[in-house]
Amino acid sequence: MADPFRWARYRWQRLVSAEGRDGSSNSSSCDKCYQSSKVPSRHRIVIPCLGHFKEEYEKVSKLYMNNRIRTTKYTLFNFIPRNLFEQFHRAANLYFLFLVVLNWVPLVEAFQKEITMLPLVVVLTIIAVKDGLEDYSKYKLDKQINNLLTKVYSRKEKKYIDQCWKDVNVGDFIRLSCNEIIPADMVVLYSTDPDGICHIETASLDGETNLKQRQVVRGFAEQVSEIDPEKFSSRIECESPNNDLSRFRGFVEHSNKERVGLSRENLLLRGCTIRNTEAVVGIVVYAGHETKAMLNNSGPHYKRSKLERRVNSDVLWCVLLLILMCLIGALGHGIWLSSYSKMPLFNVPEPNGKSTPPALAGFYMFWTMIILLQVLIPISLYVSIEVVKLGQIYLIQNDIDLYHEKSDSTIQCRALNIAEDLGQIQYIFSDKTGTLTENKMVFRRCSIAGQEYCHEENAKRLESYQEADSDSEDLSDALCGSLSCMSKQKVHSCKTVSRPLNSKSLNQLAGSCSALGGKDGVSNIPHSRHVAFSSPIVSIA
Repeated sequence: MADPFRWARYRWQRLVSAEGRDGSSNSSSCDKCYQSSKVPSRHRIVIPCLGHFKEEYEKVSKLYMNNRIRTTKYTLFNFIPRNLFEQFHRAANLYFLFLVVLNWVPLVEAFQKEITMLPLVVVLTIIAVKDGLEDYSKYKLDKQINNLLTKVYSRKEKKYIDQCWKDVNVGDFIRLSCNEIIPADMVVLYSTDPDGICHIETASLDGETNLKQRQVVRGFAEQVSEIDPEKFSSRIECESPNNDLSRFRGFVEHSNKERVGLSRENLLLRGCTIRNTEAVVGIVVYAGHETKAMLNNSGPHYKRSKLERRVNSDVLWCVLLLILMCLIGALGHGIWLSSYSKMPLFNVPEPNGKSTPPALAGFYMFWTMIILLQVLIPISLYVSIEVVKLGQIYLIQNDIDLYHEKSDSTIQCRALNIAEDLGQIQYIFSDKTGTLTENKMVFRRCSIAGQEYCHEENAKRLESYQEADSDSEDLSDALCGSLSCMSKQKVHSCKTVSRPLNSKSLNQLAGSCSALGGKDGVSNIPHSRHVAFSSPIVSIA
């Protein structure tokens, strides 16, 4: 939230608290709601839109954003200046703009002024149209998201009604069903689960598909029936909007001055999906661009690919080469003119009848040659690159291997400027999902430029694990050997299952080997090689 809004909210809270101290009878509810109104600007007070907070809600709701979002880069008013500003970040466009301005100088003019301007205008127009179409697709996506429907409690109709996401405000009560996307950051006040638990999927935020649990606020979880928004007489005080997904602090203050703490376990984040829970009711604390998901969005900005940065550097080298060639030509022209003792016939004199000095003529020739040799950097360079990008994106979006049959959808390219960066990977950092033994990641070794580096202490521990693995392999091979001897009398099938063995399973296997008649539980069959964590289990089918 912008600083002027925070200042206005803080001054309004101070004013309300001052009225309460004056003993005005009309501000008794304000005195209850804002008894501790001297709250720093880093805090936020959420007032429900119902009950005896109606007047206060109408005042304070103006200080908070609604749930409308906008991810587009341009508007109708700033499209032309902003797009030109971004396009002139390209070195070639600046170079050609300089040539256009230079050609307007009469002393060094080489072509007609209009002819010099036309190619640059065409190039800028083509790229501007492409950027405008790309931004328009983002506008349609924003409109689609803003017009999604959700159940919001209406104080006029006294029930939950369908309302667009863009019309949701801080303090509204929202009812969500299973598999429904959360429209705004909200605190859970009711869940159909008997234990007051709500399961959510956060794949859209952190990429993890495993479900996470969220808990109803303490004091509300014991309710048997669904919470009635009309009877909600508490207020919520929490921290100001921030982009920390793992933190949420605040408290719920009831009408009897009792406070109940809030944590991230009570917060449902925008963009997550309700799973395995029939219904959930919550109150909105952050909406729109103040939600944690939107604050983590870096916002619309121009992305530059490696190819574009490389082209910019190559253009600068071409400019240096052009300057060198023009310097050589200008020096040669000046030396050639100075070799004539008299004014040559091809040298047109100035209006006053005097001839141009060789040094000044060489200076003019330098700028004239820059205009003449401008083809060293083709003006169609960026247009050609953009056409190739569009063709590449068309092939990507129509690739049958990237088609999802269940959802009947294809891959979407939302950043047309960096499509060529696909596959340009230098480093890969991977993390396991799920838990094997303990939920710990222990550094063992890494490989940099083909050179392996080990952690000494953890490497010793790894060797001990491998020794234990080899023992388990011996026992499994012994069991396979014993079973192969028995298969001569009775047909059995022996198959290997990749599954780790614990110590109890190993002891049972050792006992089985001796019971099956193996000599000391050991077989002479040669040992096979196995990778760690792939100890085999032999089963009889």
